Amino acid sequence: MQPQENIKVSLIQTHLAWETPKANLEQFSRKLEQLYGVTDLVVLPEMFTTGFSMNAQQHASSEQIIEYLMKHAKKGKFAIYGSVMFRDGERFVNRGFFVRPDRTYDFYDKRHTFTLAKEHEVYHKGEKPIISEYLGWKFNLQICYDLRFPVFSRNTQEYDVLLYVANWPVPRINAWDALLKARAIENMCYTIGVNRTGLDGNGMEYNGHSQAYDLLGEEMIEDHPWENQNIKTVQLKKSHINLLREKLQFLGDRDDFKLS
Repeated sequence: MQPQENIKVSLIQTHLAWETPKANLEQFSRKLEQLYGVTDLVVLPEMFTTGFSMNAQQHASSEQIIEYLMKHAKKGKFAIYGSVMFRDGERFVNRGFFVRPDRTYDFYDKRHTFTLAKEHEVYHKGEKPIISEYLGWKFNLQICYDLRFPVFSRNTQEYDVLLYVANWPVPRINAWDALLKARAIENMCYTIGVNRTGLDGNGMEYNGHSQAYDLLGEEMIEDHPWENQNIKTVQLKKSHINLLREKLQFLGDRDDFKLS
């Protein structure tokens, strides 16, 4: 498939209603409808139906969330990526879904569960990275805490875009800002991170700072730090990737390794 030269990616940064899937799905429906026909990919925060909750027994999503995403992807003619707490048989996972308008999808289970919040005691961790293809572009799917582990995102698969969805709180927001930029530079790829805003049910505060970086770590959203509820859209260019990788062949000097 010949890659689409330019794609538009929309970042939805917003408050999340604590452990209230119905309210969150209603608000995201309104926001997604605003983007129908005007973008190619929409990125939502981590656990966008509940906020970063450990109460999976009561609030975990099931197959209906896939239908919800498929419906909006088809109507909007765009792909969607975001994560939810998800019941997979007898276990729970923090699962990211990449859903295309033709109703096909990939899923990625968060590899690095956040031990500080005891996420590892509730959610089964993923076993491998996932690269989703859409419009001739390759997207590496990541979730929040994965951002701290550069080996896991190392660009050995010639992907084009790193996608991070998060509930990354104010006390550690400097790390979010720095590591997103670092991942873009070291992997010679576009890197997009979508974080939430507002307070969660544990009193943790979030101030967004969602961002898009190009291959050189240049900010693509001008009013950084972006801290309000809003939607921002950026344009990614395949020619920009090809030009910089041809000129600066840093990926060719990377170390060889395999993830266990």
